[in-house]
Amino acid sequence: MTQQDEREAMYTARYFIEEVLTPAGITINGTAPYDIHIHDERFYNRVLSSGTLGLGESYVDGWWDVDALDVFFTRIVSRELPAWIIYSPPALLRRIINELTNLPQWRAFHIGKSHYDIGNDLYKAMLGSTMSYSCAYWRMSKTLDEAQTAKYDLVCRKLGLQKGHRLLDIGCGWGGLAQYAAEHYGASVVGVTVSREQERLASKFYKGQSVEIRYQNYRDLRDHFDRIVSIGMFEHVGYKNYRTFMEVVRNSLNDNGLFLLHTIGTLKSVTDTDPWVEQYIFPDAKLPSLAQIAHATEGTFVIEDLENIGANYDPTLMAWCRNFDAAWPQLQSRYNKRFQRLWRYYLLMCAGLFRARRQQVWQLVLSKQGAPGGYYYDGALQ
Repeated sequence: MTQQDEREAMYTARYFIEEVLTPAGITINGTAPYDIHIHDERFYNRVLSSGTLGLGESYVDGWWDVDALDVFFTRIVSRELPAWIIYSPPALLRRIINELTNLPQWRAFHIGKSHYDIGNDLYKAMLGSTMSYSCAYWRMSKTLDEAQTAKYDLVCRKLGLQKGHRLLDIGCGWGGLAQYAAEHYGASVVGVTVSREQERLASKFYKGQSVEIRYQNYRDLRDHFDRIVSIGMFEHVGYKNYRTFMEVVRNSLNDNGLFLLHTIGTLKSVTDTDPWVEQYIFPDAKLPSLAQIAHATEGTFVIEDLENIGANYDPTLMAWCRNFDAAWPQLQSRYNKRFQRLWRYYLLMCAGLFRARRQQVWQLVLSKQGAPGGYYYDGALQ
């Protein structure tokens, strides 16, 4: 290809990209904080050929910048994206693979090693004292720690948790909810995680309390519990395994028990995820729709309650990003500049998606046979 051909290809690619940016009010090399600044002209062809995967990779490579990355994404995703950026060749290939295959059980531990085990120092700095890596509840909270504690309490109240109850937390993270339920509600808690680092830190921290943290696949559960909760784990199950997950939970739940499912979700049923997120942040992750969740519960559970708290994730992600930025001088000895760009892109892109309400967070309360007389919980915050 001659230099003239390369220039013409670049101009063509820039034209297509401006078709996405202009309706969102974004100007290339403009002066607004959400305007994109291009440092490498190869950016245009890379995004045109690879869609959102190329967009994220070129940002991490330093080919472009935006002062307010969260606002940039809010503006972009608030409008209907063209098919070429969503269904680029890499995305189409992943979609075909996802349709034809189902991941083996040993892959359940891959997300632990690739994401949750990358460094407890990073997560301590980013998440705050609660170490909660899921959407907080900001209704009457001013700080991240207050909002995460309010989320813990909301979950316990929705479950009707009482002293002496045996609670299972599937995907327990660093054990924050388990500790809160044991301390404030008198529950005996078993938490399971596929992250060695989470299990190591939580088991050490909560040693001697009525909390047991296990390094275990949820499919291997054989115990029975009065209450079960799963927060931010269902996204890693995979759409072909939703029914299996529900059956395992049902078999682990006492007949008069309750199960609370807290999960990120999409407005449309899909079988794939954003290729950049899958490649660099959450491998094998799939976000469910309400239709997919409802289908998985048919014949296994009664849906007693459903609440969408997704608007709370935007301020949660922004708080995490502020914590990450503040801690970077201490973190940079272990994590390089490229990781810093990747992690900020991840946090601020997700904040933009939730601010635009393109992704949701649902809390569903389910029972095996229907709560006698109906399901109620006190919605007032304590």
